[in-house]
Amino acid sequence: MASKTATALGMGAVLLWASLATLTTLRGPIPPFQTTAIVFAIAALVGVLFAALRGRLGCLRPSLASLALGVWGLFGYHALYFAALQLAPPAEAHLIASVWALLTVLFSGLLPGAKLQARHVLAAVLGLSAVATLIGSQLDLAHFTPTKLLGFALAFACALVWSSYSVASRLVAHVPSESIAVSCLAAAALALALSLALEPWTWPASPQSWAALAGLGVGPAGAAFFLWDIGMKRGDVPLLGVLSNTSPILSTILLVVLGYAEAAWTLAIACALMLAAAVIATRA
Repeated sequence: MASKTATALGMGAVLLWASLATLTTLRGPIPPFQTTAIVFAIAALVGVLFAALRGRLGCLRPSLASLALGVWGLFGYHALYFAALQLAPPAEAHLIASVWALLTVLFSGLLPGAKLQARHVLAAVLGLSAVATLIGSQLDLAHFTPTKLLGFALAFACALVWSSYSVASRLVAHVPSESIAVSCLAAAALALALSLALEPWTWPASPQSWAALAGLGVGPAGAAFFLWDIGMKRGDVPLLGVLSNTSPILSTILLVVLGYAEAAWTLAIACALMLAAAVIATRA
């Protein structure tokens, strides 16, 4: 597969992730480990169907290293993410978690043979500035609580987990992307065990909650994984890291439209910064 094609597919994952915060909010008060178990069970099914439709069921088997990496990234990120959005306001927590885009660009310079260019760093900083603009406008320092602070800390931990997972995926590029389905299944089993041990099981209370969980499993926590895996293994990692900054912008706009966040002039500034970052990053 050509690098440009893989990069375009990776960008498809970024667009799907724009709905992550909204769907997570719509799922209702379902505990984080239970949410992770349900969502990843659906994602695993999506992966198996994806492989079957392509006639590549034999590619589902991961290596030990790719399985461990997959559980680290998929389970670690989403368990932290779902917990963060329960403890802190969803828009702010999502934006903090989105710092993974900048970290992905910077960590990509550690890959063997990597050539991190100045334009990537500049674009990443602009993207971070866009996110910081939104965060600074929405954080209310006068009303900080220990619960909120913990939520924001977990959101930042999300960024560290996902960026390290994304960049390290390049090191197991020989493993087919279909194998992500097995990592999803392993993550679901681990989350289920922790949920039964640590959480009260809470059934979704409405069709909206069920629809949000299904949407998470099929889209931003399902198909997006496979697209992102292809992008990380065969595409332009620094460029995808920069373009990933569009996700929090789109996500915030969606939250505003649906009434889960307030519109502000800072959103326009953030969009302008992100547009500048995208133009710089994609220059030939």
